[in-house]
Amino acid sequence: MPIERGYHHGDLRRAVLDAALDVIAAEGPAALSLRDLARRAGVSHAAPAHHFKDRAGLLTAIAVEGHGFLSEALGETANLSDLGVRYVRFADRHPAHFQIMFRPDLLHTRDPELLTARERTRGRLLAAVEGRGGEQAAGFTAAWAMAHGFATLLLSHNLDDFLGGRSPEDAFRSLVAGRESDS
Repeated sequence: MPIERGYHHGDLRRAVLDAALDVIAAEGPAALSLRDLARRAGVSHAAPAHHFKDRAGLLTAIAVEGHGFLSEALGETANLSDLGVRYVRFADRHPAHFQIMFRPDLLHTRDPELLTARERTRGRLLAAVEGRGGEQAAGFTAAWAMAHGFATLLLSHNLDDFLGGRSPEDAFRSLVAGRESDS
């Protein structure tokens, strides 16, 4: 959503992040440029670089924020099925963040804030299998892959027919319940 020119930004950083999230959600990360974001925010083309240095810096900031949201969404559950539902819900509610967070080719992967944020998310995910042994850890990897794959397919609209009017969370629960009954 473009901001009118001449607007004095109390928080230019947030305005650029929000504009970037809008572009990513609508057109994907390939459509993102700092120059376009500056135009949308009604500031000089150099202004976003003061906060992010470059495009990868902006995307890294989005990934850091996304990992914070995901860590919060995952909570403290030890139930793998519930964890997967929370993961899918996060992706559905924060599609632009989700598209960026797991794309190291777009990020400054050695950024200290990103490393800390990723570790916090990883800690929440691993806490669900802590003390369960190797077999459960392998099950966790499969569960994470299932949730991530489901979320990716959801955001690319490849599951629209499968959803059949159900919420993504309910469809994922149904998928997991069917998988559990097959085991």
